[in-house]
Amino acid sequence: MQDKYSLAKCEQYGRRLASRLCQQYFGPQPDATLDGPALLQLTPVRQLNLLVLRQLLGRWQHEAQQLRSPYFNFEAEAVRTALTQFMNVLSRHIRLDRAALEPLLAQAAADTLLLAADPALAFERLLLPAASPDTDEPVPLAQLRDGLRYLDQEKELYQGFIDTLPTSNAPLGRDFLTQRFALYLTKSPKSPEAMPRLVAAFSALLPLTEADLWGDGPAKPAAVASAPEASAAPTPPAPAPPRPTPAPAAPTPEVPAPVAAPAPAVVATPAGPVVSAPAPPPPAQPVPGPETPAADSSVPLYEKLKATQPAAGPLAATLRHTAQGGATPLAERGAPKVTSLREAISINQRFSFINELFNGENMEYHAAIQHLDSLPTADAALAYVRQELANKHDWSRKEEHVGKLLKLIERKFATA
Repeated sequence: MQDKYSLAKCEQYGRRLASRLCQQYFGPQPDATLDGPALLQLTPVRQLNLLVLRQLLGRWQHEAQQLRSPYFNFEAEAVRTALTQFMNVLSRHIRLDRAALEPLLAQAAADTLLLAADPALAFERLLLPAASPDTDEPVPLAQLRDGLRYLDQEKELYQGFIDTLPTSNAPLGRDFLTQRFALYLTKSPKSPEAMPRLVAAFSALLPLTEADLWGDGPAKPAAVASAPEASAAPTPPAPAPPRPTPAPAAPTPEVPAPVAAPAPAVVATPAGPVVSAPAPPPPAQPVPGPETPAADSSVPLYEKLKATQPAAGPLAATLRHTAQGGATPLAERGAPKVTSLREAISINQRFSFINELFNGENMEYHAAIQHLDSLPTADAALAYVRQELANKHDWSRKEEHVGKLLKLIERKFATA
């Protein structure tokens, strides 16, 4: 790895940290479980929380493939709609016990360290699909952009690279992307402060130094384990006690013996089995439905592309267009009426809204959606978005995300 960091030691620390956090949470209450909002605030390291959710959604996608059968048409509109609704319901009932959470947490911690230690390897692991042994499978640009929603640290580095790619909809080869990203790193290297900041954040949860992650230096557990061996050397003089002085020497070799206990305990922590998510939900891919892929393709990137545009103009135009009767086209397209925004927002949309519109504040998002659901008319809802939310959270360059929220509001108040 770059900068002499060891991937194995990152993974070892991830397992130790996962064991520590799970023990703190589940120790007093072994039968407890965590839901979606709790996962978003599981640790003060936001990147770690997001990568746990990313893995969870990945498991859903993998398990959903096993639902498909050659005897049924899973591409039928009615089937896609039903699966989307099923996915939305499941997303509001996430439940993880310790056996399911600990391996996800360990991998997320290792991947969080990887983002600072080796951006190139992190790009392959977190933004590209799994490599195919036979072919260089093309990667849609929309898939790269979608992966950015789960990045918090070093997000600008990866988003800057995606901004340099061709804007056509043609998929790009995996080999092409990895080689081009390597060239991009030579001109835009990672921040030298990335690892020190991350180590400081992790150290507050479980002691960690950069030296513990070096590939050519002993990690802290190794140093602790070697201490008993060195202290065991005085054992030969102990059997010869002609004077009272050797008598204290006999207990001294036995004092370090218990000290060796922490080292095996560190190694024992990886024993937690890798257990998949408790429920086999449907895929995350169908969640956007047939009419949203084009919008989702620009979720994280759009605000960067619009950074040079006038701040208030596009958002004002979006709100004005909606206020002038934008619900009619939705009704004409036959979009189902929304009875509750909370029920209609998919898990992917919820993460996107929280990250992009509410600056990662989960409680702010839930309070806003609850208030929107309580409003009696579309005019009142649009006024709340325009006068309260847009100003409070500075949505001047978030037109795409605001547009998605407004479409849901239109559907809620659309006439049957």
